[in-house]
Amino acid sequence: DFRLLRAISRSTRMVPILRLLALLCFVFSIFLSVSESKVLEPHAAESFNVSLIQNLRTSCSYTVIISTSCSSSRYTRDQISIAFGDGYGNQIYAPRLDDPSTKTFEQCSSDTFEINGPCTYQLCYVYLYRSGPDGWIPESVKIYSHGSKAVTFPYNTLVPESIWYGFNYCNSASDSNLLAIGLGRIMLVLLGFIIAGSTWLL
Repeated sequence: DFRLLRAISRSTRMVPILRLLALLCFVFSIFLSVSESKVLEPHAAESFNVSLIQNLRTSCSYTVIISTSCSSSRYTRDQISIAFGDGYGNQIYAPRLDDPSTKTFEQCSSDTFEINGPCTYQLCYVYLYRSGPDGWIPESVKIYSHGSKAVTFPYNTLVPESIWYGFNYCNSASDSNLLAIGLGRIMLVLLGFIIAGSTWLL
């Protein structure tokens, strides 16, 4: 009977601890979801400057597939430009991809462009520039390059007018967010093991 009472007492003391650990797991899960959304969301790049393009002797070809959202206007008169590159200063810039005569960037469509520019390492950023009255909405941008895997950037939102807008997975801010996400996931795993072990001991 004494042993049974001790076991019950120990179980009673463990309940608040398990509740606290469960609460910590919940808080970390919210933190991870917010951090990941910040990493994946497109943003305005006010300081981005395409005049920093490097003129290299070697040239590579890039296949760029831009899908237009079904939420976009049926057709667009907007002027669309793109710039993308790696984390080492190699940048490709293509002005005026739009061409109303060929029905470019129509609603629910995908357009493929062959763009030549400096050879890069793994592509990690892309920005779109829009100027016009129609409010074009891209769904995604997918880029194939020689020597590195294809990369897809999901937009699904209106590109603000007259500003470079997109993703940068190679700057210090994104690296910090990714590190925080990785540490958060490790903490979740550790907390899971602690809760599982505590439950087993009960």
